[in-house]
Amino acid sequence: MPGKVSRRVAKTLDETEEMLASATPRLDQNPTRRKASVALVLREAGSDLEALFIRRAEHAGDPWSGHLAFPGGRIDPSDADARAAAERETAEELSLDLRGARLLGRLDDVLGFAESIRVSAYVYGIEGDPLLRLNYEIRAAFWTPLHHCADEDRQEMREFNYLERSVSLPTIRLLEDERAPVLWGITYKFIDDFMSKIGRPVPYMHWIEQEL
Repeated sequence: MPGKVSRRVAKTLDETEEMLASATPRLDQNPTRRKASVALVLREAGSDLEALFIRRAEHAGDPWSGHLAFPGGRIDPSDADARAAAERETAEELSLDLRGARLLGRLDDVLGFAESIRVSAYVYGIEGDPLLRLNYEIRAAFWTPLHHCADEDRQEMREFNYLERSVSLPTIRLLEDERAPVLWGITYKFIDDFMSKIGRPVPYMHWIEQEL
């Protein structure tokens, strides 16, 4: 009988860094897009990795009000590059200094449709349980084990009103409170890309292929 084919998966920071290094990220080169950058922060917890997410504060008129995301934001003219912007925004939002943290890799750029924006994502590894002090933009910050992102029971298609029309999009329930926001849109695309690159793909669900 033929031997079993083993599939490599990453469950440590070392394994994650190695597998991200083997995949070249796809980077957008369009200079006319507005630019933003985020940080996917990981830590080892028991036999798995945990990822850091934020829940944005609710603000009237903010289209991303209350959404789940990674820390990050717009790239300022004072930022040396996209990575510097991700680190600055994480420090501003959470008082988490990533300048000396371990950079594990970079993900594919994600393009926003409504604002013609390019979002870059950098993956960091840290140790321990750092004290997070949230600024006015952030309602909450929490760690989620990566196996939740690949749990079929946490996957669901939901209807969203987007660009004045209703669209059906895949989501992941990260929080136990079923009334809480779910992960979708740009951050979902980053998680989908990341989990695929580390051999732990998000369960496939058919959805409309469009830029969010």
